[in-house]
Amino acid sequence: MTHDAEVLIVGAGPAGLALACALADAGIGTLVLEQAPRAAVEQPAEDGRDIALTHRARGVLQTLGLWDRLPAEVPALLREARVVDGDARTAALHFSTAGTGLQTLGWLVPNHLIRQAAWQGAAGRAALRVVFDARVTALVLESDAARVTLDGGRSFTAPLVVAADSRFSNTRRLAGIGASQHDFARSVVVGRVAHEHDSQGIAWECFRYGNTLALLPMNDRQCSAVVTVASSRAPHWLAAGDGEFATRVQAQSPALLGAMSAAGPRHHYPLVGVYAHRFSGPRFALVGDAAVGMHPVTAHGYNFGLYGVEVLARELKAAHAAGKDLGDAATLARYAETHRRATLPTYLGTNMLVKLFTDEHAPAKLARRTVLAASEKLPGISRIVKAAITRQLTGQSGLRAGTL
Repeated sequence: MTHDAEVLIVGAGPAGLALACALADAGIGTLVLEQAPRAAVEQPAEDGRDIALTHRARGVLQTLGLWDRLPAEVPALLREARVVDGDARTAALHFSTAGTGLQTLGWLVPNHLIRQAAWQGAAGRAALRVVFDARVTALVLESDAARVTLDGGRSFTAPLVVAADSRFSNTRRLAGIGASQHDFARSVVVGRVAHEHDSQGIAWECFRYGNTLALLPMNDRQCSAVVTVASSRAPHWLAAGDGEFATRVQAQSPALLGAMSAAGPRHHYPLVGVYAHRFSGPRFALVGDAAVGMHPVTAHGYNFGLYGVEVLARELKAAHAAGKDLGDAATLARYAETHRRATLPTYLGTNMLVKLFTDEHAPAKLARRTVLAASEKLPGISRIVKAAITRQLTGQSGLRAGTL
């Protein structure tokens, strides 16, 4: 059978395009199907989201030549993370690079610039094609090929289809793969704020009573303020004027940042965690948010997407070099098992953390105070736990980075 490509990828987001670049570099002919128009992918709109990238994730981007496509002045260093609970003004937990041999925990980059770099990298690879305005309506997985049909009736075949079309993936559903969904009944309102004093590269996670405030250090004395509230309260934050928004953020922020003012528009996103029941099947695989859609509090979303890209590309590259069928279930199962081991503990742990630190009932408040007090009274255990979390933050835990 003659195929339209060796791999079909549904979704031209940053994970789908990163995978397409990796496969093209391995000599694997790839076709990406994207339902948005070309202009939306070539010039992605600023969406307020700033992505914290680990060392491993940056390594994947560097290998693909995507990191160098980011403006040199854009990545902001993330040197330390501090956690504040309740009405406290000082941090109860600190995470730094001490003992890791690293100079920084990671880097913060605006999401739309990552998407732009991914597109530029894809556009420069001859073995990679993208079809826009392509909405997938049907998927057939057969013994010898996979077939994708678009809403206009056009169809494409390949040995393998990969879904990279968001945490609410329609392609995943068409493949008959379900997902566990955790609706947090909360939303984030994000907006840039300028502050008087330098942030020193410190990220703050302030679990206040009534809402959570994360301050992600950006360059030029700015932070990305991420306010997490009950979804019913999100319109209240969105409707606030620039001055009122900055005043609210400043009131909940560490005093060392000084006076604040709004420095950009606000955006709003509902929070839903998603974990696919399976990451693969015969002639089918999931990457990015289609596999794992994380709550943003632990900043693992796109990092997990890149980890999955790295592992899947490595498995497919080896199969291609050996002349094997790229849709072979055993090959895809190795990717799925590796990615599940790397992501499931953090996914479940993150959901537990969010539940504990956003529950306003007295028993939950007492439990988190007890946890934080224990970390101070048992410094040995605290060091072990914080070291494990730091390894997760920097991308040093679990499977070591491989070669794409």
